[in-house]
Parts: sequence; C-alpha cells; structure tokens
Amino acid sequence: MVTIEQIKQLRDETELSISEVKKALEEANGDTGKAKEILKALGKKLVGKKADRETSQGIVDTYLHSNLKTGVLLDIRCESDFVAKAPDFKVLAHEICLQIAAMKPLFISEKDIPAEFLDGEIKIYTEQVAGSGKPENIVLQIIEGKLKKYKDSVCLLSQVWVKDETKTVKNLIEEAVGKVGENIEIKKFARFEI
Repeated sequence: MVTIEQIKQLRDETELSISEVKKALEEANGDTGKAKEILKALGKKLVGKKADRETSQGIVDTYLHSNLKTGVLLDIRCESDFVAKAPDFKVLAHEICLQIAAMKPLFISEKDIPAEFLDGEIKIYTEQVAGSGKPENIVLQIIEGKLKKYKDSVCLLSQVWVKDETKTVKNLIEEAVGKVGENIEIKKFARFEI
C-alpha cells in the first residue's frame, strides 16, 4: 500500500506530478527505488513522444565568464511560454551555456556535421593507422572508434556533462523534458573567445 508520505517524499525528490508519482509507486509496490526507475523510464518515453512537437517558445540565454574573455549565446526552445518562464527551464539553459563555454562544441548534434568535415577527419585517422600492419577490419574499427570519439567531443548533445560524468547533455535535456512535460530543443548557439 502506498502512503501519502511516500508520495510526498518522491514528489519532492522528482518534482513530477502527484498522479505520476502515485502511479509509479503503485506499480513498484511501494518501493521508492523501483518507482524512481519507473519514472526515469517514463521520462525517456515522454521524450520520444514529445520530440516531434513544435517548439515555438523559449529563451535566449547568455553566459559571460568572469575573465570577460569567453561568452556564450544560446537559443533554447520549448512548447509554451509558461515553461519558458519556469525556473527549471532557466536553470537548464544556464547549465547548457556553462557546458558550451567549458567544452567548446562545434555542432548541436551529429546530423549537423558537414560530410566534408568528417571526410577530413577520416583521412587523418586513415593516415595515422596506415603503416600499423594491422588487418583491414581492425584498421576500420580503429578509424570508426576514433571518429565516434571525435563526434562525441564536438557535438553538444553527445558531450559528457561537465558537472556529472555519468550523463550527457542529451540526458540532461531528457530529464528536463520528463519534469516539464514538454519538448525542449536547442536551436542554435554561439561561443565567443578572445
């Protein structure tokens, strides 16, 4: 049996609606740990359902480093003005600005990388392993691995979040989508450095 105290505690921890928390606790037979996992899975399902929804609202956030030599502009969108004004959304935008300032991504996601850009990287990696004497299938795996690592480093959504190495920026956004219940999308960003 699920108690009101359990619902209140889990709601305070997750900031999700009472009905979602209660449903997860009932499904987990009152086990708070299992309920959190259920809610996490639900959040990922929510992201999938909401990914196609239009993001016509949002904010432009900025970050200027204390040395005044690095700055970031971020265009981050959501579905409603209500969410755009919410503190959680503003915190997410700020965290992403900090990520951009620290990790210097070049693109939002892999699909934004131009083919000629990747071709240049493949040529470099091919030259690096050319005289290794390894079988061709191993050489291809090495090149593929290096290319994946490179893509992860230059794409914002694939980057490991600077404040928690167990999450990527995409995971951070998915968690926010689970909390606010709306699609969230990074439209563009610019990073400036002197």
